[in-house]
Amino acid sequence: MGVRVTYRRRTSYNTRSNKIRKVKTPGGRVVVQYPNKKTSASTCADSNLNVVLNGLKRIRPTKLKQLSRRQRTVSRPYGGVLSAGALKNRIIRAFLVEEVKIVKQIKK
Repeated sequence: MGVRVTYRRRTSYNTRSNKIRKVKTPGGRVVVQYPNKKTSASTCADSNLNVVLNGLKRIRPTKLKQLSRRQRTVSRPYGGVLSAGALKNRIIRAFLVEEVKIVKQIKK
């Protein structure tokens, strides 16, 4: 649609936060709609793993705050922050570190 429309918000620049969509109303007018920004999936906080976290909604941060705790996280330690694999690795690493400490004590 090559129809000229006016922005409904403050800025009149085509920025990332000010994208518009032209829509024809049933009355025949062409108006501006502001689509929501695309959301990216939450990823694992472990720096070397770039894994998408399962069980979490792809939602904007402001909307995420409005959800209940049950919907924001996964019921597991570090749920919603670390992936299951990353958590497993951390647990195993912590266990092995403790084992090494015990072995060193026995050797003394």
